[in-house]
Amino acid sequence: MSAGQAEPGAVADRAVADHGDHHGGRPEEAAVVRVEKLVKCFGSNRVLDGIDLDIAKGEVVSLMGQSGGGKTTLLRCINLLEEPTEGVVEVGGEVVSKDGECLHRARRVQLRQRVGMVFQSFNLFQHLTAAENVALPLLRVGKVERAEAVRRAVDLLGRVGLADKALELPSRLSGGQQQRVAIARALALRPVAMLFDEPTSALDPESSAEVLTVMKELSTEGITMLVSTHEVGFALDASDRIVFIDRGKVVQAGPPREVVFGSASERARDFFAGFVRLGKTAG
Repeated sequence: MSAGQAEPGAVADRAVADHGDHHGGRPEEAAVVRVEKLVKCFGSNRVLDGIDLDIAKGEVVSLMGQSGGGKTTLLRCINLLEEPTEGVVEVGGEVVSKDGECLHRARRVQLRQRVGMVFQSFNLFQHLTAAENVALPLLRVGKVERAEAVRRAVDLLGRVGLADKALELPSRLSGGQQQRVAIARALALRPVAMLFDEPTSALDPESSAEVLTVMKELSTEGITMLVSTHEVGFALDASDRIVFIDRGKVVQAGPPREVVFGSASERARDFFAGFVRLGKTAG
């Protein structure tokens, strides 16, 4: 290591440099998640190309755009499932990545306690009941006693409408029910923010509606949410902002109806054109 070069992981202990007034005009002191000039490359492929984004406490932001535009990669960079190539990622006031330097591996576990993530696939343990799946992070990471972990797991399942399924194995649950168990599990450690990566993409319309209903309820409870989705109705109904990403760049961001029905971006207008032609409205 050359003189003056920071130790790997030391970035988390340094204050963020002054970012200036940007990121959609949100007050920076209120930001739970802050991303500045974020770049992610896979070889020569620049998947994220200078993303700026702030998420305020209690805000619900929908990431929209064509598949392959960088939405999932952005979510994965926030909780360090992917390591950013350049730029800054800050969560809850702590710098977790800056210019390619990221938290040490052990501290990434702490980060993922603070940032819940719900994936396209449910990622449930098939040999564990719904309650055991939800209790697992409480037992392993939260070091909660078993009786208390199970009690909290059942409460969380009730919160997503599945208290009566606590003792069922995932194989006996529908896709929508499994995804709701996954949401309950992500909530277990009381994260400062929730990340959703296309949570309804693998579901039929009825199951999708079940999951979206739960997410809408969470959006009214002051939970900070960043949601990658193609569900335009949900984005209109539950989001504070839509951020439209195309080819690794934010090309439009603003109030949901403004982005969907009156975007200044040609790419966004093309993306939402079918929805607008059908004359759909929020709800």
